Amino acid sequence: MAGHLVSAGHDVTVWNRTRAKSLAWENAHAGVSAATISEAVSDSDIVFICVGDDPDVYAVVEQALPAMEKGAIIVDHTTASAECARKCYGDAKALGIGFVDAPISGGEVGAQKGELTVMCGGDPKTFEKAEPVIKSFAKAVKLMGPSGAGQLTKMINQICIAGILQGLAEGVHFAQKAGLDMEQVVDAIGKGAAQSWQMDNRAVTMANDEYEFGFAVDWMRKDLGIALRTAEAVGADLTLTKMVDGYYKDVQDMGGNRWDTSALLKRLSSQ
Repeated sequence: MAGHLVSAGHDVTVWNRTRAKSLAWENAHAGVSAATISEAVSDSDIVFICVGDDPDVYAVVEQALPAMEKGAIIVDHTTASAECARKCYGDAKALGIGFVDAPISGGEVGAQKGELTVMCGGDPKTFEKAEPVIKSFAKAVKLMGPSGAGQLTKMINQICIAGILQGLAEGVHFAQKAGLDMEQVVDAIGKGAAQSWQMDNRAVTMANDEYEFGFAVDWMRKDLGIALRTAEAVGADLTLTKMVDGYYKDVQDMGGNRWDTSALLKRLSSQ
C-alpha cells in the first residue's frame, strides 16, 4: 500500500515496529523509513495506520497525535472495533486533527495490486480530502456514515465471508465424498447463483488441501470476535457467525492458526 502511494507521486515515510521491515521497504521504494512514530508522522498531511487490533491502534494514535500538525488526517485501515474508532476520532478532533476509520477488504493480493475495497467512517469533509489519496491503492472507497460506520461495515463483510466459506467448505467436502472433480464442479456452477469470489479463488486450492497463504484464521477469529461482541451490544442475532467462529476455533486447535480462512474444509476432512 505504501508502495502504491509512492507510485502515485506522494512523499512517503514509513514506520514499522520491526525496524528491519521499514528499512527493507525503504531500500525497495523511493521513500523514507523512520525510527519512531513521531518522526514518521511529523509534517505529514495524512497518516495511514494498519496494525492488528484495538490496543495497537490506541498505542499508535497516542504517540502520533502529539507530533501531528493541526489540520492533518489519520486514516486507520486496521479492522478494529467501532468503539476504538470513535475514541480515536474524539481524541484527534480535540486537537484539530481529522480521523477516518477505513478498514479494508481484498487481502494481501488486493493490497499488492492496488485493488482494495475501503469502507470509511468519519466527517464528510475529512473523507473528501483523504479519498483521492486512498484511491492510490484502492478500487473502491465509500463513506458509510459517521465515525465507526466503516468498522461496522467491515464487520458485516466478515460475517458474510464466514458464512460463504462454511457453505463452500461443505460443498467441496460433499464433492469429494461424491467422487466429483472440483475444477469441473466450479466450471459448472461458478457462472450461476452459487458464484462468489471465494469459489473462484479458493475452491480448487481447498480441494488440493492448500492453505499456506491468504488471510489467517487467527485474524478472522479476531474480526469475528469484534462482530459478535458488537452484535450482542446492538441485539443482532448472529447464530451462524457464532457457529462458524467455533469451527475456526477447531481449526486453531488443529494447528491452523496461520492457515487461510478457507481451511474450514480441513476440519470437515478430519472428521
